[in-house]
Amino acid sequence: MSNDVSPSRRTFLKTTALAGGTLALGLGGAVAPRHVHAGESSQIRIGLIGCGGRGCGAVADALSVDPNVKLTALGDVFQEKAELAARTLGDNFGERIDVKDRIFSGFDCYKSVIEACDVPLLCTPQHFRPMTLRAAIEASKHVFCEKPVAVDAPGIRSVIESCKIAREKKLNVVSGLVNRYSTGVQEMVKRVHDGAIGEVAAAQANRMGGPLWERPRVEGDTELKYQMRNWVNYNWISAGFMNDVTIHQIDVAMWCLGDEIAPVAAYGLGSQYVRTQQPGCGDIFDTLAVVYEYADGRTLSAFSRQIPKCFSGAESIIYGSKGQAMIGNVGSHGKITGPGAYVQTRVKEAATQLEHKALYDAIRSGGSTYVNNGDYMVKATLACLLGNKVCETGQRTTWEEMLASEESFSLPEYRWDATPPTLPNEQGRYKLYYPGVGCEYPS
Repeated sequence: MSNDVSPSRRTFLKTTALAGGTLALGLGGAVAPRHVHAGESSQIRIGLIGCGGRGCGAVADALSVDPNVKLTALGDVFQEKAELAARTLGDNFGERIDVKDRIFSGFDCYKSVIEACDVPLLCTPQHFRPMTLRAAIEASKHVFCEKPVAVDAPGIRSVIESCKIAREKKLNVVSGLVNRYSTGVQEMVKRVHDGAIGEVAAAQANRMGGPLWERPRVEGDTELKYQMRNWVNYNWISAGFMNDVTIHQIDVAMWCLGDEIAPVAAYGLGSQYVRTQQPGCGDIFDTLAVVYEYADGRTLSAFSRQIPKCFSGAESIIYGSKGQAMIGNVGSHGKITGPGAYVQTRVKEAATQLEHKALYDAIRSGGSTYVNNGDYMVKATLACLLGNKVCETGQRTTWEEMLASEESFSLPEYRWDATPPTLPNEQGRYKLYYPGVGCEYPS
């Protein structure tokens, strides 16, 4: 994951040469080397697409790990959000925020940002990840790609193809699934793979927390604009809490079970137990429980909840033939019981910075290091979409059925007066899935 090469800061910026085998989801097929560089300057120009807290945090992480990185463009669907991000980042990083007249807004802003930088940081809500990733790769740009990467199967298939094209072009793609870059989590997973708990028999992914945020309606906003301000609460933009947050714990559990394989099917249960009492709270479930089945008989159980005044936790628990491992989120804690007993205290690290360091080190390596996280970021996202779907429908669904689904949340046209996929009734409530029944307004 990391780059052990320390090239001169004057090294030309080139796309890296292919290293290693193909990705398990078919992201292979190299062509003759195609070099792209930024002249003799060692400066890397980054561009931010999506100016929320995570996006601004990604810029801060990028600037913190490499003194020759500069922000040269940013964009958001909301003009005021883009301008606020430019001011805030400028106050904190001074001349390294050089956006000038390169502050863009609107649904097409990503195109202008990509054109004005070397490395776009894709930090929009996940609904827009497939289109922004494809545009960046087609423009031959290295990419930092926040998790998750899609909200539907057509989006997943698009991301698979984009990562395949990136590999062919030798373009680095680093995922925001930050546990992969946490040294504490890496140590725990290595111990599991080295046999500290014997043969891995099953896994569990927990993400329990409080309620999600909701922003009030702004006078004059269209329904689409209101939902975009509250994107985390709508399935068509976020695909729910499991996809948005529990993905971290599911990814670690799948890592321990074996990156080379994926579940074959899943079933589960879920509902909007508490949120349904609050008008304007969107259409996502606040409680989900999913069992993923593997071909060899092993299972992965995933539990997601965002309800106030309840037990909270974020960890992956791996069950083995001789013991078990509890792996906390981003090195927060870790414990192994059994013959390989081990206790890990909180690892003091900035894992969100390490993922950016891996990206810029790979870009600067002159071809000796190549990073493409496409395989596991696709699998983790598809697992979450599958989990959300089986909870909504109450049906057992296979991995292949989910991957082949034609259900799409894409809008025919992206503009503020467009009609979103879900609309409120007179009470301000949205249709919910009722397992075994269908999608209806709550009574």
